[in-house]
Amino acid sequence: MQQLSRRGVLAAFASATVAVPGIARAAAKLDKIGVDYAYYNPISLILKKKGWLESALGGTKVEWVLSLGSNKGNQFLQANVVQFGSTAGSAAFLARANGSPIRTVYLYSQPEWTALVVAKNSPIASVAQLRGKKVAATRGTDPWFFLLRALRDQKMTQHDIELVDLQHPDGRLALERGQVDAWAGLDPHMAASQLQAGSRLLYRNINYNTYGALNAREDFLRDHPDVASTVLRVYERGRRYTMTHLDEAAAVLAEASKLPIPVAAVEIKQRTRFPDPTPGAAYRAAIAGVVPLVREANLATAGADLDAALAAIVDPQPARLALAHG
Repeated sequence: MQQLSRRGVLAAFASATVAVPGIARAAAKLDKIGVDYAYYNPISLILKKKGWLESALGGTKVEWVLSLGSNKGNQFLQANVVQFGSTAGSAAFLARANGSPIRTVYLYSQPEWTALVVAKNSPIASVAQLRGKKVAATRGTDPWFFLLRALRDQKMTQHDIELVDLQHPDGRLALERGQVDAWAGLDPHMAASQLQAGSRLLYRNINYNTYGALNAREDFLRDHPDVASTVLRVYERGRRYTMTHLDEAAAVLAEASKLPIPVAAVEIKQRTRFPDPTPGAAYRAAIAGVVPLVREANLATAGADLDAALAAIVDPQPARLALAHG
């Protein structure tokens, strides 16, 4: 058999690489990747502190970006500032319905992270009594959808209240200063308001909390499936670590958010569950509960196909592949 020269072998390999789509992309080194972290995503805080993602990705720089709410996580994904962003499931669905090219590829938690909150001495005792009142909420986030669903149960809409659009920390301040009558809260700010200001949870319903969703851009999933798998495997490491180190996770949250450890412990140890991280039927059902609200209130762009958005946002395949080889 005739032996190939070293130059011939390299030329043949180069030719084969060009001929097979995706090989060159998979082999190409990424200079950086954008990943968000959020106080409502305890796993992201663990990963950021431990440096496990940087180690797993080798020389690829990880740019950590703080998301203060699902709306920010969605904005960063839409602008390609991050390729992996943390939101609630409802917020991810709305972004997808409005054209954002994202898919939910992993569930980092099932939290009861939102409720309707009133001040310590508020006379308001029911959701029905919010009619005509000022209520703070962050538009496009799970607390906002939670508020709309609670109102809907009372045959009310956002037009029956005075909706004040504030980012979550500002909503807390507005409530405690008496500038609004109620607030659609989000942990850890909600827990802090309870413990530090005596604020009261007016209405709770874990079924109206739509999971903690890790979303990825479709183009990134297509172009860098190997890197996506690495990110999800590291996320799974972080999830399992968090589940068995709840005190440490609370301490990390307290350090990052500059809140006392007892406040962080309420979020981590009392109001957060860690179910199967692969998005599936339960996640789809949770999101489906907000679809009528989006449709009735015309929250999506004209002509948006909400059924198609619901089908597209739930993508279990990346997690299945990553965890099978974890």
